[in-house]
Amino acid sequence: MLRSRWVRGPAGNPLGDRAAGNGIDGGVRGRRSGPLIVSVTDFTSDTHRDLPGIVCHGFALRRHWPHLDGAVGMWLWAAPLARRCGSVSVWTGRRALAEFLRLPEHVSIMDRYRGRGRVRSSVREYETFDAARIRQDAEAWLTLDDHCRAARGAPRRNG
Repeated sequence: MLRSRWVRGPAGNPLGDRAAGNGIDGGVRGRRSGPLIVSVTDFTSDTHRDLPGIVCHGFALRRHWPHLDGAVGMWLWAAPLARRCGSVSVWTGRRALAEFLRLPEHVSIMDRYRGRGRVRSSVREYETFDAARIRQDAEAWLTLDDHCRAARGAPRRNG
């Protein structure tokens, strides 16, 4: 799996961001009380042909990140041979995530590629920002689906 560098949002802490890039705990600047929200998305394209466009649009959307209220930080990821890509994003709350999902640029990407693959997502709450744990949990969730897919395709065992 290929992973982009950590991109800090306005609610991110520069010291914590350096730590996040190194997979170490970091802080969150200007955070409201309450848990952090982590969203993990996974898009599996029906064809290899669509994947470069999807990834390019994801990187273009990432340019908005430093200006999104409530955005702590994010990684983009891709598994080109599996035709998969997505993001792991950290937010100060569910409202901030919902506002991002409603951005015209995000809606446009979803509309453009809807029907060209399968999207799944997971939202979890964390009491503190722990980049290593968030990444580990996200990768476990992403690979869990790989194991489920393999099990569905595997012959049934008797006994």
